[in-house]
Amino acid sequence: MAATITTRKLVSLTEAADILAVSTKTVRRYIADGHLDAVRLGRKTLRIKLDSIERFIDARPVGGCRRAG
Repeated sequence: MAATITTRKLVSLTEAADILAVSTKTVRRYIADGHLDAVRLGRKTLRIKLDSIERFIDARPVGGCRRAG
């Protein structure tokens, strides 16, 4: 029986900062606050899960598409 491998896209701290248009310091803060999922690969290498960036963005919509109650 073959194992199923799920491909997960990881991005660097700099790439995550570019995607979110914030500083790397802010990305580190989002990770510390639990808003972004990151993995450490070695002592210095930190990668952020791209799907967590997408969830982070999707959870913060801005706009006028709210319904009156």
